[in-house]
Amino acid sequence: MSAPKDKKKFLLWAYPSTLELVKNNYRKDKCKSQSEFIERAIQYYVGHVNADDDTSYLPNAFLSNMKSIVVESDNRISRLLFKLAVELAVTMNVVAATNEIDKQSLDRLRGECVKELKRLNGQFSFDDAVDWQSE
Repeated sequence: MSAPKDKKKFLLWAYPSTLELVKNNYRKDKCKSQSEFIERAIQYYVGHVNADDDTSYLPNAFLSNMKSIVVESDNRISRLLFKLAVELAVTMNVVAATNEIDKQSLDRLRGECVKELKRLNGQFSFDDAVDWQSE
């Protein structure tokens, strides 16, 4: 196997336990060799050590982590909103099937609901609906 271009070979003293860590983990990081793993580890650690001096290292790591958290949260909220929309559609169909309401009354009710929800900042409970209907 020929030496890669622009790379230099050097002597590395390491504890057997450290070399065992490299051997057991380099493939997990999708490295082709233990040397590549050690090089990446050194670059990562140098970035960590210089994080106070190099403000680009920490923000990039932080930003990447935050993006993955936001994507995961967005997926979870989207799934929950879909489930909620399905349940709301079922409820609306049951109410529509059991009550006779004309288009004009429905439009007027929708307008009143918009006003009430704006007044309550979008927080409307079943108790609020009961109180509103008993007025």
